[in-house]
Amino acid sequence: MLRIRAKQTGSLLFFISVLIYFCEGSRMMVGGVGEVKAADEEVQQIANDLKAEVEKESNQKYEIFNAINYKTQVVAGTNYFIKVDVGDGTYIHLRVFKSLPHAGPSVELVGYQENKSKDDPINHF
Repeated sequence: MLRIRAKQTGSLLFFISVLIYFCEGSRMMVGGVGEVKAADEEVQQIANDLKAEVEKESNQKYEIFNAINYKTQVVAGTNYFIKVDVGDGTYIHLRVFKSLPHAGPSVELVGYQENKSKDDPINHF
């Protein structure tokens, strides 16, 4: 029995070490919000998937809906804070939750902020 616990403890310590290594390498702590990154195809797809919902909730119709940059926060899944260009020099910020794979593919609009500018920082909200 003691031997099993030692193996479990060793596995747990190994997992924690790997987690710390990768979090430090990306300059992000679990639960902390990471650095701003340029939007990629995955982030643009998340924005595209939620465009209709944002339009409905904001009572707006956006001809342009281009993800510009984003931050992430690792929780029991991932929070995305995405800056989206909606045209005419206007931006919105989206807060999106993407669940872990074992919970099934799920992307949920948590909130949004309107009337943002290109220079407004992306903050946790």
